[in-house]
Amino acid sequence: MHHQRERAGTARTDPPSPLSQRTVKALYAGRDASPEKKEWRRNLWKVLVNDFFARHLHPGGEVLDYGCGRGEFINAVNASRRIAVDLRDGVRKHLEHGIVFVRSDDDWVSKVGEKTVSNVFCSNLLEHLPDRDTVLKLFQDFHRVLRPDGRLLVLGPNLHYTGPAYWDFFDHVLPLTHVSLAEALRLGGFETELLIPRFLPYTAVGARPTPLILVRWYLRLPFAWRFWGAQFFAVARPRTEAGSQNSGGEGQ
Repeated sequence: MHHQRERAGTARTDPPSPLSQRTVKALYAGRDASPEKKEWRRNLWKVLVNDFFARHLHPGGEVLDYGCGRGEFINAVNASRRIAVDLRDGVRKHLEHGIVFVRSDDDWVSKVGEKTVSNVFCSNLLEHLPDRDTVLKLFQDFHRVLRPDGRLLVLGPNLHYTGPAYWDFFDHVLPLTHVSLAEALRLGGFETELLIPRFLPYTAVGARPTPLILVRWYLRLPFAWRFWGAQFFAVARPRTEAGSQNSGGEGQ
């Protein structure tokens, strides 16, 4: 975690086209961290899960991590069934024994099973998708795999607070704020229960590892999020036909 850059100017209005998988692979290879930084990230996610995200997960339920990357979130979760979904087969090597890997092709929902998951977690993924229709399709798929009492957890950079730094990453395509996220969740069949516009700092890429004790204190001090937070966090539940059509209010 690190100090966020000051907002300056206006955000770009011409989002780039999505990159090919070969380009994405080369891009992430260039960002690959040192073994020490990777170890810090693994420990960081253990703190984030245990000290914050776990309170929003069904105890003993099934957890699905969509766009799992190196598996740092799903490896840290305690659940009766852990599912990691990603487009890249190579992420399997990062997953702990017992985690089910599913490739995120067009048939991934049927491989997981409809109405079989208590929680879906999606972190720093939406900004990489090619367009808004793809986001809505993904939310509809999440709706299909979630149990009626399940919850969707979404974390991602908030253009409203990152400013132009949102586009510092070559693979960022789709601009999103906490407001547009809430609208997308509603259109995708969800009712927002919690919406925190400013939660975690923007990125840890290139930043010096923060002592984990400071991370724990940061998570306990929501007022600090207003100064350093630049990622939104939302919790939403599947909306039924009989459910309310209203979105939940903002959090911190």
